Amino acid sequence: MRLSSLGHPADSCDLPLTPAGPAPAAPAWAVRPYAVLRALARAGFGSGGTDLHLQGSLTAAAGLATAEPADCAVALAVADVHTRAQEEPDRERLARLLARALPDGDDALRRAALFARPGEALLTTSGGRRYVPFDPAASQSRLVLLAVRGDPGERAAELARAVACARRAGALSAWPPGRRPGRSVLVLLPAARLTAVRAAVAEEFRGRGRPVPRFLNIAVAGAARREE
Repeated sequence: MRLSSLGHPADSCDLPLTPAGPAPAAPAWAVRPYAVLRALARAGFGSGGTDLHLQGSLTAAAGLATAEPADCAVALAVADVHTRAQEEPDRERLARLLARALPDGDDALRRAALFARPGEALLTTSGGRRYVPFDPAASQSRLVLLAVRGDPGERAAELARAVACARRAGALSAWPPGRRPGRSVLVLLPAARLTAVRAAVAEEFRGRGRPVPRFLNIAVAGAARREE
């Protein structure tokens, strides 16, 4: 396996493909991609080795989890190379493969990356998945990501304050974008209240001398796909 990353140009590595047993030592950024590649190889995708170069456009400051979506992107890309022409990789099989390879990951987030549909919410249950209409724009609403900044030890409290302030200013609901606690929440609010909510949160944080949270517009998009 030859792994490189635009975000870690000094930490490229060549690793032996060992189907079983302990994984070889690798730079921290390469541990997850190697686990995915090794699981793919065991399933017949890239058993002769893989050259993988990663480039991500989101940083941790955005407040979104990137590990599981990156796992899905790697799995889809490699499986696509080793799937017959005119056929799509079996996403259900890849979801099961990733769950086994990285059992501590957020499986719901992986399934969102693999099976999302535009304008719908994906509900995952033990019995499978189902879709329900969820199109904020159609109901004159906006979906935004609110991400706090500053000391990691204070993020939970600051996030709670930001959510409370957003609700007072007119936000309808808020929920985390994954199962792990982080620095952000998704906020649904009437489109007409977007400016008021942003201003109220900014004023509250500035009044306490704290860094103003970031707001990022979110689109209810489809699943991960190849960009031609």
